Formats: sequence, structure tokens, C-alpha cells
Amino acid sequence: MTFVQLIDCKTSRFDEMNRLMDTWVEQTEGKRTAGHSVIGKDRSDASHFVEIVEFPSYEEAMRNSKLPETDRIFREMVALCDETPTFTDLDVVRDEALYAATVRRFFETVAVPGELPPLDDLVAENYHDHDPSNEQDTVGMDQLRAEVEGWRGGFDMAFTVEDQISQGDRVATRWTWNATHTGDFMGIPATGKKVVMTGTTTFRCRDDGRIAEGWWQYDRLGLMAQLGALDALER
Repeated sequence: MTFVQLIDCKTSRFDEMNRLMDTWVEQTEGKRTAGHSVIGKDRSDASHFVEIVEFPSYEEAMRNSKLPETDRIFREMVALCDETPTFTDLDVVRDEALYAATVRRFFETVAVPGELPPLDDLVAENYHDHDPSNEQDTVGMDQLRAEVEGWRGGFDMAFTVEDQISQGDRVATRWTWNATHTGDFMGIPATGKKVVMTGTTTFRCRDDGRIAEGWWQYDRLGLMAQLGALDALER
């Protein structure tokens, strides 16, 4: 179970403490078990800071605390505080990356059978799409829906999300696309063939959670080969 420690402290010497944390990061390279650290400053009290440190488990946190570098840096950190810092130990019972969840819903929604549902709660009206397979970028909801409908008109399809990495307002998704060629696609009549394609998409999300921009990379050449569109070129 993921474990999080909250370190609550007051200090008028944050710059020195920040340099101290840089030293700890450098000295514990390859040994520390902490995976993520966030430091926040109280908007109503400039001397009040809270650090949130994430570990894979409580046991890994204990291993981290026993490092001699951690012990030494901790004692130096306490000396920089105006008051004795307090610690809160938390077992994480829910951890949800909300932007990533929105992106997952997008992949599910664009592939549902039947009529394409509204995308307004997922995608910004001025969405900007970058696809190297298109001569021009797709800009706006109407163009996006037309692009999606072009794929849906040619295939019965489904996305499988293999991996997601979320950082800030960006979500990178590695996906597998499985489809059956049931209609005309780029002038290729329906073949009934089952095809597979892999790709990666990075989306930028707005503060309201809607997807505002996307960058696609996928094996379109491999798809065309599976559809037999390259046979004539190989003769």
C-alpha cells in the first residue's frame, strides 16, 4: 500500500532548507526509497511549509528514514525550523489522477458502437489536434468529430489503454487499437479484415479538466499494410 508522510514546519530560512533538500537528493541517489516529493507554501503564512513525501509502502519509508544521509539532513532541517516540525503518517486509500481518467474516458467514448456521443464534457471547444498523418492540424470540436467519424465509418474499433503517465497538465497514453474493417477508409472498400495498431498520444488538459490539445504517434503504415493497400506498391 502506498504510504505518504506529511512534514509540517515553520521556517524563515526556506532558501537554506531548499538547498539542504537538494543535498539530500544528491547524496541519496540510488539509495532512497521516496518516489515523489511536493512542498507547498501556506498562502496566508509565508513561513509555513508542508512537504508531502510519497513511498511505495510504509516499510520502504522506514528504510528511507534509516539512511545515514536522511538522519543527518533531518537534524539540520530541524535546526532551520522556527518550531519543531510535525509528522503525519498516512496510508493512501484512494489515488486518482483526474486528467488521466478523462483521457481514458475519451478513448472509450470515441470507440463506442452506434452514434458518436457528445464530447463536450471531455474536449474543449477550441481543441487543437496534431496528427502527422494529416496535412493540416485539426482545430475545433466540429473538425475533431469529423476526424473521429472518418475512423468510425471505416472500422468497428476499440482502444486498450496499456500505460499512462500523468504529469502536470499532460497525460501520455500508450494504447493498442483493435478493429474490424467494416466500411470505406481512405478509398479502401471494406475488407472485413481484423487489424491491430499501436500508438502513443499525449494530451494537454485545461484547468477545468477538458482536453485542449493532442499529439498522436501511431503505426499508420502498418495499418495500411494489414488492409492490403501497400500490395500494389510492392509489385
